Amino acid sequence: MPTVESRCVIPVPPHVAFAVSQTTGDIRLRWDPFIRSQHLLDGATVPAKGVRTFTQQRFGFRMESEYVSYNPPFNVGMKMTKGSWFFERLAGGWRFTPLEGDPGSTVAVWRYNFACKPRWLAPLAERIGAFVLQRDIDRRIRGFARGCEDPVVRAHIDQTPGTTP
Repeated sequence: MPTVESRCVIPVPPHVAFAVSQTTGDIRLRWDPFIRSQHLLDGATVPAKGVRTFTQQRFGFRMESEYVSYNPPFNVGMKMTKGSWFFERLAGGWRFTPLEGDPGSTVAVWRYNFACKPRWLAPLAERIGAFVLQRDIDRRIRGFARGCEDPVVRAHIDQTPGTTP
C-alpha cells in the first residue's frame, strides 16, 4: 500500500498548530487548498474519535471519513468510510510535535496511505496516485503553515473555547 508523507516546521507551539488543523468552514478555506467544502456529520459540533466528516475536494471528488484518533494537541487520524470509485482504502494521520530545542515551534508531519481499485489497475493507479497525492499534500501542508501565521485564522482559534491554553 503506497504511503506519502509531508512535513514542515512552523513557528507556533503544537496546541496552536493542532487547533488550526481542526478549523472548519471559511476559516479552513483560508489555508486549505485541497478542499472546496468540509463539515462534520451526524449533528457533531466538534471533532472527536468516532466523529464522521464530509469533504469535497477542490475538483469535486467527495468522501466521508471518520476520526480514528483524536489526541489534542499532538495527533489526529482518519480513515475514509465512503469515497471515490478509485480508492479502495485511504487513511491519514497528522502529528504535531515540539521542535527539539524550541518548544515554541512545531514539526508537523502528515502521512497518508491508500490502495486503489480495481485491483488489475492498482499497480499503475497507485504509482500515479502517489505522485498526485504527494503533490497535493505538499501544497496542503504549505497552506497549513501559512494558516498558522494568518492573523484571521489565529484570531479565530484564540476565540474558540478549548483551542488554546
